[in-house]
Amino acid sequence: MKNIGQHLLKLTLGLSLNLFNLGCERNVIGPDYDPPAAPRGVYSVTGDGQVTLYWYPNAEKDLDGYDVYRGDSCAGFYYLIGTTTSSSFVDLDVINGETYYYAVLAFDVHGNESDLSYDCIFDTPRPEGTVTLYDFNQYPNDAGFDFSQEARVAWNSVNADIYLEYFVPDGIFYINTAVGVDIQDFGYVDNFDNVDFAPNQGWSVLGYVEVILGHAYIIWTADNHYAKIRVENIGASSVGLAWAYQTDPGNGELKPLPPSVTNKEEDKSISTSKSTDNLIKRGEIK
Repeated sequence: MKNIGQHLLKLTLGLSLNLFNLGCERNVIGPDYDPPAAPRGVYSVTGDGQVTLYWYPNAEKDLDGYDVYRGDSCAGFYYLIGTTTSSSFVDLDVINGETYYYAVLAFDVHGNESDLSYDCIFDTPRPEGTVTLYDFNQYPNDAGFDFSQEARVAWNSVNADIYLEYFVPDGIFYINTAVGVDIQDFGYVDNFDNVDFAPNQGWSVLGYVEVILGHAYIIWTADNHYAKIRVENIGASSVGLAWAYQTDPGNGELKPLPPSVTNKEEDKSISTSKSTDNLIKRGEIK
């Protein structure tokens, strides 16, 4: 005959353990295999000997950082050039006139990595600087500018792309172009970087433009390079200019596109050759 006391004791202990287990929550945490989202809104800003990348920060709470990659084409092989915890990166290992392609991935504290950013981001760094040009009637040796040499030259130098003239009858400064050089007035800009790509039409048929404070101008040189200038100040006999010059022939990229317009295709960058029509010197009538 079974011991009823022992049976009741076992039953009581069993009920007590079940009630205790019901009052406890079991938090079983497994490994995290969810990768972050691929970075969005990646864009680049052209510099002189550098390219700066920006993107929207990821929202994942376990985000740990970003890896930045660079390649030689949109579909080509990309290699790691740096890691950052911020949503920007400066690539200083570049050469002016060379085109570089970029992508960014995000990674979290668990080692999960996102896909590379989806847009094709490319950039061609170029030199830039400032220069003061003088009226060629008064200072003929300091009136011209050679973009390829980043140097002020005589107004009639064979290397001069543009030169400055103060036209006394009008009381106005003009920027004249050398033979085979085209120019157009881009209009007023608050920021020099507002001038991004060189257009393929709209060039002055006169071969010169009036100098207006705050206006930017785009130049197409005789040897098929693009440049831009902005009037920073106007003196009694001189004009101060900011300038940038694209050393890659036929490349109209003067500044990359803003984040709202990504350069998804390589042919967004204008690539042209100088036609014989553009080698004709425009009229000199003011």
